[in-house]
Amino acid sequence: MNINFEAFIEWDNSPFILFNSERKILYLNNVAEILFGYVSKQELYDIALAYAPQTFGYKTTTLSLNYDSFNFYAITVGYENEDQISIRFYNAPRAKPSSPLETDKLIMTDINILLEANIALFKTKNTNPLQLLADQDLPSFKIDQNKFSKLLRKTLNAFRASDSIGITLKLLIGEHVIIADKKESIVQLSVEANGRYHDADDEIKSLASQSHISCLLKEHTIKLEIPLIQ
Repeated sequence: MNINFEAFIEWDNSPFILFNSERKILYLNNVAEILFGYVSKQELYDIALAYAPQTFGYKTTTLSLNYDSFNFYAITVGYENEDQISIRFYNAPRAKPSSPLETDKLIMTDINILLEANIALFKTKNTNPLQLLADQDLPSFKIDQNKFSKLLRKTLNAFRASDSIGITLKLLIGEHVIIADKKESIVQLSVEANGRYHDADDEIKSLASQSHISCLLKEHTIKLEIPLIQ
């Protein structure tokens, strides 16, 4: 019986890539295409070689890899001949919110207006150079305005002593999250500078979790992935 497994690999939200021995990509699924927006082909090929089994077959290795909004806790590398090698990445589980999101109580909001209002408030106390690059075509969506504004204030305040703060707001193409059994698109808010304070990190994580927002905290960056609930 001839079975085509390609569809099953395409449906998987774990990136899968098949290389040949000359680093050329022979196959990749949809989520791997998105991953290549954040990491080079060479780097992933080098990882595949570094963690390949010594003989034909496959090997799964637990490790921590992070590329922007992608967080992986393990990879499987395998090959059956000298000409092809595959690598599969396993997504780290997202932190589960403490309570379900009551979407019927949320307010339709223009996130650009809400963001600009909180930036204006931040500027009343801080003179840091700040650049905003936002997608003005984002549709309005449901959000808890009070909790989100508090999250924005805590996030911006982490950069109160930073130089040249850059803020971007954009739709993450091809990425989704399940909210109340519905697949919703994701809007990413990124704040980046040459450094930041970490004293409010736990509070930022807690506020984000309450609104089912995924947050990524790094030395120079805070990224919030916000469900675009319609």
